Amino acid sequence: MAELNITRENFEQEVLKSDKPVLIDFWAQWCGPCRMLSPTISEIAEEYKDKVKVCKVNVDEEGDLAAMFRVSSIPLLVVMKDGKVTNSAVGVRPKDQIVKMI
Repeated sequence: MAELNITRENFEQEVLKSDKPVLIDFWAQWCGPCRMLSPTISEIAEEYKDKVKVCKVNVDEEGDLAAMFRVSSIPLLVVMKDGKVTNSAVGVRPKDQIVKMI
């Protein structure tokens, strides 16, 4: 799996201190749209692995991170650069739209 699982413990190192843009997929096991989006996220992680760090946050397991990003609907995609949110989108998106966000 090319995506990195993000927890409160590794968030600062993997996301805030990343030297490349980070795409975070906030998801949950029970979320149908999240499962639909998952293969697209994996494709992006594989194709853009040299340019973008792709991460996943399970909102059920990482409530603190979900609260920090004020997650109210999932799937939520958040793009961060230099520790700041630069873009976000709720819901299933086509791959080209997600790539444009980054």
